[in-house]
Amino acid sequence: MAGTAATEVLRAPLVVEFPFTRSLGPVQSAFLTGLRERVVLGVRTGDGRVLVPPVEYDPVTAEEIRELVEVAPAGTVTTWAWNPAPRRGQPLERPFAWVLVKLDGADTSLLHALDAPGPDAVHSGMRVRVRWAQDRTGAITDITCFEPEAGGEEAQPRGHSGQFEDAVTGIVAPARLDYTYSPGRAQSAYINALSARKTVGERCPDCRKVYVPPRGACPTCGVATEERVEVGPAGTVTTYCIVNIKAKNLDIEVPYVYAHIALDGAGLALHGRIGGIPYDQVRMGLRVEPVWSEGGRYPDHYRPTGEPDADYDTYKELI
Repeated sequence: MAGTAATEVLRAPLVVEFPFTRSLGPVQSAFLTGLRERVVLGVRTGDGRVLVPPVEYDPVTAEEIRELVEVAPAGTVTTWAWNPAPRRGQPLERPFAWVLVKLDGADTSLLHALDAPGPDAVHSGMRVRVRWAQDRTGAITDITCFEPEAGGEEAQPRGHSGQFEDAVTGIVAPARLDYTYSPGRAQSAYINALSARKTVGERCPDCRKVYVPPRGACPTCGVATEERVEVGPAGTVTTYCIVNIKAKNLDIEVPYVYAHIALDGAGLALHGRIGGIPYDQVRMGLRVEPVWSEGGRYPDHYRPTGEPDADYDTYKELI
């Protein structure tokens, strides 16, 4: 099979999401524990500056800094930007301002949300104070947002030492990325061919190497690849690894083998799971073929063909 037929470029919404877990050093631990207790802490540098939020090393001198200083839960807006359309997970569901606030007693500004009725109500130099969350756990979200200071008694720090019982020692921050993925012309053709149980690569017009999956261009020669070439379906195991840890939401019993497989006619190996053979019998040079699940758009796994193993010299350049 060869050709350059037009291909509709695919697009699909994708979400990458995972919980990011990290431990805290003494400075960040004190800062977040303080928020839980409605105390805002900064850290004092060697030249007397107070940094909020605190860091463990001076950004100018790289000196380790540990002296904690309580600052007021009120301060002055240094700059701001209006957010007319809040996104999922942002501090407020209604329009708000992102503000940098220099808290009283601090020399740097803290980024957070300001609850204001509109952009006309926000200006640099305005006085604001912390609005605390009702349920606090030791996270930056313990500050729900800032709100305009309404006069009255000024908030004053109480000189907290930064020592707490039951200090927060770690946090779990959910990370999520929503985006639309397009594999491009070459890989769209590859994916569409898989749905017809064919594996299609593209040949470089200069070096004649067949890329599977195709990339749209030869990374060696730097030229576009447009000639489509069907490869396989059988191939040769070039290298492999034994998987001993069960993946979440993957219904495959461990141990199992994932391998690089050089399909016949391809100029590089792709990866796939090896089945139909005990994991400890998989080897370099094993000849395999794809196994398709009912209605599957790509091979579920590869199994031995029963052919003699390939000679090392036939695939050594593909390892």
